Amino acid sequence: MNHRVLLLSGYDAASHQRWRKGLAEHLSEFDFTQLALPPRHFSWRIRGNSLSFAGLHRETLEADYDVLLATSMVDLSALRGMVPALARLPTVLYFHENQFSYPKSRTAYASVEPQIVTLYSALCADRLVFNTAFNHDSFFTGAEQLLRKLPDLVPAGIIKQLQSRASVIPVLLEDTCFLPREAVPKCNGRAQLIWNHRWEYDKNPALLLRALQLLCAEYGAELPFTLHVVGQSFRQVPVEFAAIKQLLSDAGGLGQWGYLSGTEYRQLLASCDLVLSSANHDFQGLSVLEAVAAGAVPVVPNHQAYPEWFGASACYPLSGELNADAEAFATAIKARLDPIKRPATVDLSALQWAAGGSQYQQLLRELSALHRH
Repeated sequence: MNHRVLLLSGYDAASHQRWRKGLAEHLSEFDFTQLALPPRHFSWRIRGNSLSFAGLHRETLEADYDVLLATSMVDLSALRGMVPALARLPTVLYFHENQFSYPKSRTAYASVEPQIVTLYSALCADRLVFNTAFNHDSFFTGAEQLLRKLPDLVPAGIIKQLQSRASVIPVLLEDTCFLPREAVPKCNGRAQLIWNHRWEYDKNPALLLRALQLLCAEYGAELPFTLHVVGQSFRQVPVEFAAIKQLLSDAGGLGQWGYLSGTEYRQLLASCDLVLSSANHDFQGLSVLEAVAAGAVPVVPNHQAYPEWFGASACYPLSGELNADAEAFATAIKARLDPIKRPATVDLSALQWAAGGSQYQQLLRELSALHRH
């Protein structure tokens, strides 16, 4: 009989969907029952997901399972109180990100609640799994700093207790990310560049715009690249994107613009020479990783998860000052435009399900055995 896994996604953003669907598709020895809440109204969702789950899905939650697998957005401490049957299940908490290192929105109000919810959930779980070492380390650094700020009656040893349960297993990539590279003719011999992130403030479009302004000023009408700016956009689009589009249009370097998916997106990735990131926030950097898996060379900042994947020396330096960072970004792009001087592509085959899926398999087997015994 297959092991039965209840999978809860408390704020089901695109990377969370990708992860849970991949688990169900590739781990055939487990029967997954999945419940997911939509990725909107963050402040309410992070605090109210236990009420939503318990009030709307009680019958499903009280069914018979061997393991509970939840994302770190799920308020486990409250949910286990509302649905006591869940407290008996061995539990894994999976961190796509953590609330201690997530950059604050310009419009967000200051609140420690998302951090407290996540910390309490971690204390309820038997195992904590992070998608990168950066995510792991920044969570524990932030949690320790928070505990030190609390006025009194904080039990000793909480961080060591949690660290003993923690491990790192990345979100894995679909086989379609590793399709053979396509021989696509270059437009006027230009290199093909792609910036393929969410169109939001935490992806730092201001840095991208300033670097492009420097490059366009230097090359003028002889711009040696075409830049494809693709990714998911929302109601509030940072103003920099309109300026980026105008700048590239005027310079003759505008490629694909706007959201692409499926085969069209995969084909574009397989035609690109460089993938760019200006992000302030990438706990794993899936969009860059899938471009690199398709054969692109990364031009990424030396922070967050990127040094972990590509080595610090392969990343451009950051100082926190926009003009200096833009100079570094532009210099890194220029250095990789010449195909002769361009670094070799990075082997990410370890992120294929055939290579990495056994880590999830072993984890869920171990937890299921705890329940059955």
